[in-house]
Amino acid sequence: MKLLHIIATINPAGGGPIEGLRQLRMPLVERGVHVDVVCGDDPAAPWVRESELNVIALGPSKGIYTYNPRLVPWLREHGARYDAVIIEGLWQFHSLAALRVLRGKVPYYVFTHGMLDPWFKARYPLKHLKKLAYWLLFERRALRHATAVLFTCDEERRRARLSFPWYRCTERIASYGTAQPPADDGTLRAAFHAAFPQTEGKRIVLFFGRIHEKKGCDLLIEAFARVANVDPALQLVIAGPGTPALREELEMLAERVGIAPRVVWTGMLSGPQKWGAFHAAEVFCLPSHQENFGVAVVEALGCGVPVLISDKVNIWREIEADGAGIVRTDTVDGTEQGLREWLAADAATRARMRAAAPLSFARRFQSRQVGERLLDIIQGRADGAPPADRDSGPALSHAAP
Repeated sequence: MKLLHIIATINPAGGGPIEGLRQLRMPLVERGVHVDVVCGDDPAAPWVRESELNVIALGPSKGIYTYNPRLVPWLREHGARYDAVIIEGLWQFHSLAALRVLRGKVPYYVFTHGMLDPWFKARYPLKHLKKLAYWLLFERRALRHATAVLFTCDEERRRARLSFPWYRCTERIASYGTAQPPADDGTLRAAFHAAFPQTEGKRIVLFFGRIHEKKGCDLLIEAFARVANVDPALQLVIAGPGTPALREELEMLAERVGIAPRVVWTGMLSGPQKWGAFHAAEVFCLPSHQENFGVAVVEALGCGVPVLISDKVNIWREIEADGAGIVRTDTVDGTEQGLREWLAADAATRARMRAAAPLSFARRFQSRQVGERLLDIIQGRADGAPPADRDSGPALSHAAP
């Protein structure tokens, strides 16, 4: 089988679907699938030259719409060589290009990556009006004519139905995941502590991800300030890239609430320092206002770290059902409740959650399982049901105690 992914950019600094695509490559290759990626990047860009993917870089795209005049001619010349095409994301030129060229000729699938979540409608009403016009003109047709529209989990699928009128498509839950994180024999933690010696011997609450207003970093800082007096060894580590303006705003917030000396800002981490941060953490926290999946959440589980997340992280039902974390609302109070519940838990309860975390990862989010699920969908062997929940009981309530 030959599979083509179409994506605006493979630059990892922009976040988005590229990390999941990278993790999915090897499970597909192991099953005999040839995977190519076409993108609107400069062929000389370091993230293109150094990528392990088979990348066809068409040159830089233009503007936030990522218009690329070379994409349609390339698809007309090469698209029919593929057994299936996956469009990564919405609201950009590549989905329209695929609709124009591939409709009725090559099976194509649209991976929405949370871009139909109604949170964006409420948070950015003016942008939503622009998207509504684009939806009515183009995007709804791209979804309607797709062989299937792919979602990472059932929560995303449910929420996608609430944003735009005349929503009609064939829905499939493809899941999402990542490779098993590396185990730590002590060297990974040592690499992290060597880079950030102030973290040595601390009880680390870890945020890892892009620093963006939707991630709830402000909630985490305020909530951490409320619980910091529980133990002077508690330390908040905020790891990830972000705009200087937002970073400065959050640093000022930490100053105002009196915890600036107990917050470590690492910037973007990779390699041993990244995995050392996860393994050094006591608990991972993501109080996001909107999170389609949360790769960092899953990476924490794979490292055996329990997660404190909001009920706006779309995989919250799975996390809660597996007993691998605590789910609360995306508010300062909700985030504080999650932290206090973790800090008040006895040793046996914490141990159970630590044991549940890697089991949840292996059952639901390991990239090999995701690769199998995707092939089942493409080859017509999968229905729309969530892949890991057919034998699950009802999810637990996540109401505040």
